[in-house]
Amino acid sequence: MSTNAIARRYAKALIQLAAEQGAVERYYTELTLFLQALESAPEAYGMLSAPGYGIEAKRRLVNELAGRLGISGTTGDFLLLLLDRKRIDQLSGIADWYRSFADDAAGIVRSSVTSALPLSEQQVRQMQNALEKATGKKIILSVDTDPSLIGGIVTRIGDKVFDGSIRTQLTKIHDILQKG
Repeated sequence: MSTNAIARRYAKALIQLAAEQGAVERYYTELTLFLQALESAPEAYGMLSAPGYGIEAKRRLVNELAGRLGISGTTGDFLLLLLDRKRIDQLSGIADWYRSFADDAAGIVRSSVTSALPLSEQQVRQMQNALEKATGKKIILSVDTDPSLIGGIVTRIGDKVFDGSIRTQLTKIHDILQKG
């Protein structure tokens, strides 16, 4: 089974439990907090993923870190389950899938807009309103600037990309001229 499918399965199980307990956002926050702690302490992550350390030492590390971070018992147990099943290395993918499932359940779509020039707050609001109207869902919009676009914008909604940049248009014209 692919690592993506494994991460998806674990995330789905945790999101179902979180929904039953009314703790969807809390568990996501705890997962990301634990991930950030591991990323800031590479030696701890190395210990968890190295076969040379015993399972009890790894379990103590997870319990200690979870305790310091104030992680709930349910999330702590989930992390121990991942450790016991040798899936702790899937935690980042699990957190990504978890966020995706939580957004779907809440009717939220994450979208990004990249423009050649900075957008005003009013333009961002108009873009968000237009996307919400088009999708029928709440949009969480991230905005970025990339001068290499020359002009126009690139919008990403889920796995769809709408590229209205001058750079892309020039590339298309160039390709047509090359073939012509």
